[in-house]
Order: sequence, then C-alpha cells, then structure tokens
Amino acid sequence: MLKDSYPYYLASEPVFANRDLVVTNKYTGEAATCVAKADADTIDKAIQAATEAQPAMTAMKPYQRKAVLDHCVARFTERRDELAKALCIEAGKPIKDAEGEVTRLIDTFRIAAEESVRIEGEVLNLEISARASGYQGMTKLVPIGPCSFISPFNFPLNLAAHKVAPAIAAGCTFVLKPASRTPIGALIIGEVLAETDLPKGAFSILPCSRDGADLFTTDERLKLLSFTGSPDVGWALKAKAGKKPVVLELGGNAACIVDEDADINDAIDRIIIGAYYQSGQSCISVQRILLHDKIYDAFREKFVQRVSSLVAGDPADENTFIGPMISESEAERLEGWISKAHEAGGTILCGGTRNGAMLEATVMENVPASCDASAEEAFGPLSVLMKFSDFDEALKEVNNSRYGLQAGIFTRDLYKAHKAWDVLEVGGVVIGDVPSWRVDNMPYGGVKDSGLGREGIRYAIKDMMETRLMVIRTP
Repeated sequence: MLKDSYPYYLASEPVFANRDLVVTNKYTGEAATCVAKADADTIDKAIQAATEAQPAMTAMKPYQRKAVLDHCVARFTERRDELAKALCIEAGKPIKDAEGEVTRLIDTFRIAAEESVRIEGEVLNLEISARASGYQGMTKLVPIGPCSFISPFNFPLNLAAHKVAPAIAAGCTFVLKPASRTPIGALIIGEVLAETDLPKGAFSILPCSRDGADLFTTDERLKLLSFTGSPDVGWALKAKAGKKPVVLELGGNAACIVDEDADINDAIDRIIIGAYYQSGQSCISVQRILLHDKIYDAFREKFVQRVSSLVAGDPADENTFIGPMISESEAERLEGWISKAHEAGGTILCGGTRNGAMLEATVMENVPASCDASAEEAFGPLSVLMKFSDFDEALKEVNNSRYGLQAGIFTRDLYKAHKAWDVLEVGGVVIGDVPSWRVDNMPYGGVKDSGLGREGIRYAIKDMMETRLMVIRTP
C-alpha cells in the first residue's frame, strides 16, 4: 500500500509542504495518496541549492560516487515489492510489467555505478608539425554543472533513473520534475538518495504543475536540460532553454517489418509484447506492422486471435496483460482516433471499444496513411497492419513518418538487415525483434521529431560532462 502522503525533496531534505497533488489509482480512479506540490519559489530555492552544492559534488571521488549508486542498487533491491506495487497503483501498470521496470531501475543504477569509475580523458599527440614541436596535450572530463530533468508518466521509475543515475556518476547536481500523474516512484528514489553521502543540496525532486515549471527550462544556473515526453512540449522547451544543451527523448510511431522468410509464430510472440506491453503506452510501442503479402493472411489470422485473447482488467492481478491507460481522457482520445480511421475506410479486426480508462487491445487494417491512427503516436493498445511486396518499398514506408525512434525487422536475409540499418531514418534498428526492445546500457534516442541526443548510461554521462584540455610546452 502507498503511504498516506509523500513529501517533495528540496535540497536533499523531505518537505511535507502541503497535500495539494492527489495521485489516483489509475484502475479504480480513486484517490490513492497525496503528494506535496512545489511552487516557483521552491523551484528557485532548489536550483540555488544545486548551484551551491556543485563544487562539493565535483570534488567527490569516483569511488564515492560509486558508493552512492551501489547503495541505491541495494536499497531498490530490498524495496523491490514496494516499488512494483506503487507503480502498479500510480501508473496502472500490470504487476508483472511493474516488476520488470523495477528490475530495469536496479540495472540502470548498477550500470551507472560501474561507469562512474571509468570516466577517463586521453593523452593527445600535438606534434603534428614543426610549429608544435615540444608540445603535448591531455584532456579530462569535468561535470557540466547543475542539471534539469523532466521525466514522463509511462516509465516513472526507469526513465527518471536514466537521468538521475548518470548525473550522480558524472558528478552533477540536479533538480527533477517527475510527472504529476506518477510522482511516487521518483519520490522513493529521493528517499533512498537522502540516505547517502551526497552533498547537501545535491538533488531536489519536485512534483509541480507544468505552468509553474518554467524555471526548469529557462534558468541559466542550470547547465543542461534533459526532457522525456511529448514532441510538442519537448520542442517548445528547447526553444525556451537558452544557451544550455538540451537532450530530448520524444515520441514515436514505431514500425515493424515482417518479411516473407520470417518465422511467423516467433514474430507474433514478440509483436504481441511490443505492441501491447503496458497497454501500448511506450514511445517505441509497435504501431505499424508491415507484412509481406505472401504471409499477410496467415499472420493476420493468428495475430488477431492472439490479441483478442489478451486478458484485460485489474493491473494488480498477475494474469492481467492489458491494464488501464493513464487517464480516461487519453483512452477517449485513442478511441476517437480508431473511430475516425474506421470512418475513413479502415477495418477494425478486433477491439476498439472503451470502458472508462480501459481500452480494448485493437488491431486495424486498411487505415489511410493520413489518419492519426497510422500517422501519429497512438500511445495506447493499437496496431495497424499493412501489406508490402517489395522490401525496399517497405523501408520507404517506415521512413514515411515524422518520427524516427526505433524500428524492428524480422528477416533472415543478412543483406536486407544491413540495408535496413543503412536506410532507415531512426535512432536504432532491431533485427529479429520488435522496436520496443531496449536494454539500459545501449544508446537510445531518435531523429526527426523523435528527439535529440542519446540516453543509455555511458552516453548520458558524456552529455553531462565537458572536455577540459591542458597543453604543456617543453622549452
């Protein structure tokens, strides 16, 4: 069970300032707990505390940063069940999926602990001409400074971890704004960080309204902004961020190609998970499924049968595969997209009906490319089947999107696999699996409207550090 109320964390300390933010049980719709909500003055104090704590954070030795991260790994492991149950309630995530996210949270901090003692510079050969004779150079990496993090509702533990853990490894103080719908996981991370030897003021975790969060973006004391969320919000924040570097992990419209030589049963097994895991509320959820015309009918029949049999209901039940969407309004939105696609000539093969925040797992075909159900990010339990006969044309269709996060290719042809890697305008190409596959040490991010930069611990650490050069002249 959740606690009756939770504080925010200001300058490393819990503050029970109010009970203004009500967090609901996403399945029942009932209030589950209350969280303290930060105002603009509190955010200003947090940024100042992070600024003042940065010299002490920079001075921490790598082994000391590793000790902080190792403590987090141990405590998250001890609190695994609590974290999973909290996630199940606040996000409506089926309990098995919630347990999987806790495992990834632990992995992310463990990887960061390992990387924290492997941050190294290099020795440079500067004697490239007679003019540089007697000169040598070397570089080291130094923390960029206080960082601003804004994390989303769909992976409230692990996507916060992908910002917090590399910041600690890099030696950066930070302020974090978790999603207002799902703040509990981030606040439990704060509880654990407060047990460590991080300098006072090194972190603040502040649930707040979007309207009151401008300082997270505009304040010049913050030296980097990392945002995960919707494209419209992300690009607007980048425009307001000023001089600071910005990392954006935004939306997707992920496609999966199943070629004629693929193992249909294996592809169906993986695409079921890729499309409907946590009710499709993932930016790399499989949305467009491109099937070779020789296997289209056989795939469609088996796939629709499997999707129709997915168990929907209470996310606390271990048998549940489809839980609620994050809100009834989001379920209404996607229901509307499905209805409009149907009116435009698309066929609903299964699903399509809604009860509150519960939307049935839905499969469609013959959806016009201009429909939102095909062209935009569904962020819910919907997939659209498409037919192709030429692999090159299928690749062009995958690229026919304003998004470019990841793509999945089921083929046994090595040359086609390499061509997909060469041609597809995405951040990652996954061969023999769905675009939804991710492990937490790999570079992860997109192109086009899907964002800027890469997450994955080592890559995030690099963004949070600057190269400092020293040149030595021997007279």
